[in-house]
Amino acid sequence: MNTADYIKERIESKKGDYGTYNFIPVENNAIMTFFDLAQEFDSIEDFYSLCVFIPGVFFGLHARLYLISPKSNELVLVAKTENPENGLYTPPPPGVQPADHPYYTDNSLVLNIRGRSILMDQLPFKTSSDILGLLEVYPGEGLGPHQELFFEKYANRIGFNIHNRFLVEKNIEHLRFIRTLVADIEHNVIVPNMVYKLFLRRLKGKIMKNSEIEKLLARCSFNDPADAQCIGSILAELGDVNQSLTEEFDNIEKHYKNMSLFLETLLRRSHFDQGRLTLRTKQCNMKRDVVQLQLERYLEQFRSMGISIDDRFSGIPDEDVIGVVDVGLMAQVYANLFSNALKYTQEITTASGENKKFIAYGHEIIRDFFGPGRDGVKYNVFSSGPHIRTEERGNLFEEEFRGSNVDNKPGTGLGLAFIKNAVEIHGGVVGYESTQYGNNFYFILPR
Repeated sequence: MNTADYIKERIESKKGDYGTYNFIPVENNAIMTFFDLAQEFDSIEDFYSLCVFIPGVFFGLHARLYLISPKSNELVLVAKTENPENGLYTPPPPGVQPADHPYYTDNSLVLNIRGRSILMDQLPFKTSSDILGLLEVYPGEGLGPHQELFFEKYANRIGFNIHNRFLVEKNIEHLRFIRTLVADIEHNVIVPNMVYKLFLRRLKGKIMKNSEIEKLLARCSFNDPADAQCIGSILAELGDVNQSLTEEFDNIEKHYKNMSLFLETLLRRSHFDQGRLTLRTKQCNMKRDVVQLQLERYLEQFRSMGISIDDRFSGIPDEDVIGVVDVGLMAQVYANLFSNALKYTQEITTASGENKKFIAYGHEIIRDFFGPGRDGVKYNVFSSGPHIRTEERGNLFEEEFRGSNVDNKPGTGLGLAFIKNAVEIHGGVVGYESTQYGNNFYFILPR
């Protein structure tokens, strides 16, 4: 059954139900008033009061509303019509407890308030059933089966609304926490990370000082052969130290720049404020400013896994392309693609009989891809190995999807979904294609 047919069937079913209920005008008015005002009152306390005053205004009855407290996971009184400001947040009396059906106790009708079963795990408290609380209506004498049915349905409407409000409150609290967390990250992670730049400057200063000492010693001249030999040994050692320090400085600086880029990009406040990835675009050289920097991060790991970089098989030109992109997001795109290539590249046998395990990368211009006169740039990352199964290819960029080729390799199934999201907000598209020797993941951006 398709969605439209199901909806029409449910409407017909409810139409029949309401015919069976046969609510009188005052009962229909009470339900409609409840729904109208439930949308008007933003405060949860005002909404609780609405729930208990509807029976009072329309039927001259008193009411008490009990709900599970998120703090204690116990039923507590949250609203009542008699002395409404006193005695709240206390447990119900012993005779007022959840039951399978509505019941009477001490001249009160007690009804369950039920939540939405499929969303119970989203509530801000734990409960072993779908019961959120109780509605107590009194005095109960004189209430017949019809009135009992009305208040049972009324309690159901309260449950639906309260459940939605709990979810909204939880989401608001969640967003508030995320914003606070972002502020903490900015204060305690991103800003302190900039201190590393000071450390790098100091380290570079020490290296330069050592280099000056090395030059001074090199200009020294001693007639005594023993002194000359000593100076020569010092110079050789100092040269080795300076070379090692320079290499370490370069490695630390590269790591610092990359981590700073990712921290700034992924923990950007605007992402959290808007609830989606946001762009900060600028003109850049894609090969130099994005691809090469990420490739350098993985080069040593590729070598250790016996994976070579061989563009002879890619058919991709190697010239530079200037693009207007969010450098941080594009860097993360390539980081994810190279990370996947590291995990899934396998050895193949070429047409010449050569056994190879390799990746290739590059780009190509696709004329009029986005319409007449609107060319696209296709960026590719290829890895050798068996083709991905045909039936799995349509799900590759979906969240948490992992193909049958993952074996025991670690992963979350979120990397390609992130790539899809990052590319699409640039106005591009992502894709996969099987090629002669393996698998090519690509994305196409407007030129």
